[in-house]
Amino acid sequence: MNTRMIARSLRPLARTTTPVIRMGSVRAMSGSHAHENESFESFSARYEQFFGQVQDLFELQRGLNNCFAGSHAHENESFESFSARYEQFFGQVQDLFELQRGLNNCFAYDLVPSPGVVEAALRAARRVNDYSTAVRIFEGIKEKVENKGQYEAYLNELKGIREELGISTKEELYSS
Repeated sequence: MNTRMIARSLRPLARTTTPVIRMGSVRAMSGSHAHENESFESFSARYEQFFGQVQDLFELQRGLNNCFAGSHAHENESFESFSARYEQFFGQVQDLFELQRGLNNCFAYDLVPSPGVVEAALRAARRVNDYSTAVRIFEGIKEKVENKGQYEAYLNELKGIREELGISTKEELYSS
């Protein structure tokens, strides 16, 4: 393959992006050109439109970053609305993927889900007929709580639903 063929193969086939805003180019010149003795004021006046467009681009980028990166709908959500939202979500779950996705999202927050949310998740695990996920819900609670006493309190609070659905904890399954 000769250099002409390599250069041709590296050339893009089509333009892939379209610029949002077209701006004139600013060239830095040195030496004896017409603008070498130009004052800052005249330079600023000459390129004011260009710098305004650059500033507009920065503001647009900042707005897009705020839109996509940090402004989530649930940022300032109260614990009660969080619990209600996930109880409703787990009440509507119809397949294992949805259940596991919801559990991952729910347990990703910096709080322990309420017993109502856990009960709804356990009922959803029963509805999709996945016993292992039900056991893992209790493992997730054990990891999220601060101490063993809180975990025992959750187990006592959820004892009725555990007996109703026949769900054992990992400790009960592997105690020999």
